[in-house]
Amino acid sequence: MTTAHTQELDVQPTPLALLLLGREADPRSERGVECPGDLPSPSDPDLVARARAAKEKLGDKVFVLGHHYQRDEVIQFADVTGDSFKLAKDAAARPEAEYIVFCGVHFMAESADILTSDDQKVVLPDLAAGCSMADMATAEQVAECWDALTEAGIAEQVVPVSYMNSSADIKAFTGKHGGTICTSSNAKRALDWAFEQGEKVLFLPDQHLGRNTAVRDMGMTLEDCVVYNPHRPNGGLTVKELRGAKMILWRGHCSVHGRFSLDSVNDVRERIPGVNVLVHPECKHEVVAAADYVGSTEYIIKALEAAPAGSKWAIGTELNLVRRLANRFAAEDKEIVFLDKTVCFCSTMNRIDLPHLVWTLESLAEGTLVNRIEVDKETEAFAKLALERMLALP
Repeated sequence: MTTAHTQELDVQPTPLALLLLGREADPRSERGVECPGDLPSPSDPDLVARARAAKEKLGDKVFVLGHHYQRDEVIQFADVTGDSFKLAKDAAARPEAEYIVFCGVHFMAESADILTSDDQKVVLPDLAAGCSMADMATAEQVAECWDALTEAGIAEQVVPVSYMNSSADIKAFTGKHGGTICTSSNAKRALDWAFEQGEKVLFLPDQHLGRNTAVRDMGMTLEDCVVYNPHRPNGGLTVKELRGAKMILWRGHCSVHGRFSLDSVNDVRERIPGVNVLVHPECKHEVVAAADYVGSTEYIIKALEAAPAGSKWAIGTELNLVRRLANRFAAEDKEIVFLDKTVCFCSTMNRIDLPHLVWTLESLAEGTLVNRIEVDKETEAFAKLALERMLALP
């Protein structure tokens, strides 16, 4: 088609395109909207000084949380670092902080709002910092899934278990239907509990964590697991398949951990003789099966802390953390590399940059509340119920 013909077409951007460009909003989505204020320039040489000054002015009124996958330029201003659930608990343990600035993604800020007091205000520096995995399960889709389970006559046997990496709506659904939340560290404990309550589990929204935990840690088979695809009628499953499954896995995944492949593992073993392959359980089953060690973000950090000097490690998780660990342990002669040859950051997590953090802190210091994340009371009540069930796990 010629350029002239192309120019004559009335091409209208789709709602998704507008959403990704920051020109539209979807309140049911993890993806957000453009920043409502004027951001400082990324080239401003005073950004670090401005962030320090604003944070100092706020004093104990602000508590900054930094997820492990954040950029170094942001993590330097975090009062605490950790995974999503640890940070939410840390926020709840600081009731004197009026503002909780969560340098992470949307579902993490929601969890912090659920666990903190009504007097505390949770702020996300960029509302477009979402999570593709959390976006893969909407409240409407999960309700349709439950209808399918009801029609198959098995809903009463099913206990929902939702990964922490899910929206408040999904956590609330889980709480309302007798289920619990899990993290990558306690997924087995959560599933053990769930199977004491019922005969089957609906695992949301990460199929890989659910499958890896069931097969690798609990002795189930791949045949015990089916994948429910929310974009197909009845999830793409027959009634017989639903009735025969122990684990009904939601068709969701992490865009970063899903990149790692068996070829990645084989290649790094060829390139680096004697390398230890350490991956996150959000990776595909064949990657986890081929790895030497598997564990959560906190597990990965502790494993490298305990590793002997001179050891070699290929890490299958987000690049910001891998690079930070490589720098941290270089003096101990620990060789730490990214599992894949292709560099891959978590694109939405990386939306929290220094200009957004400076804008947030300066706005708060001036008395202007920006980008507050607030979960409605009904959703909060049921989501908190699911979280409390997790906290009560043995």
